[in-house]
Order: sequence, then structure tokens, then C-alpha cells
Amino acid sequence: MWEELGISSGTAVIVLIVLYFIIKWAVKNGVKEAYRDISRKEKAGLDSGEEESGFQERSVQNES
Repeated sequence: MWEELGISSGTAVIVLIVLYFIIKWAVKNGVKEAYRDISRKEKAGLDSGEEESGFQERSVQNES
């Protein structure tokens, strides 16, 4: 199968291993970045003097 593509099987295995680690690294960094963003938003919301539960109650009251 790999010979049809002009790649030896050893090279294909190395390429697949490298791809695995690159994708693993990218996903890990994406999760870390998302966590930082979420933490920043929660901290900013709580620092402004609003409690999280009170904010949710008021938003539900405003919708009805």
C-alpha cells in the first residue's frame, strides 16, 4: 500500500508518529488556551461585584 505512494513503510511509520505528537501538542495547547479564557472571563465577572448566581437570576427575570 505505501509503495503505491512511493513511501517505504518505515518512513510512513515515522511520519505517522510525528503527526500524532504534533496533533497531541496542538490539542493540549488549545485546551490550555480555552481554560485560560474561561478563567479570565469568570474572574472578570466576579471582580465586578456581581455574584454568579445573582447574575443568572436577573437574566432569567429580564427574559420573562
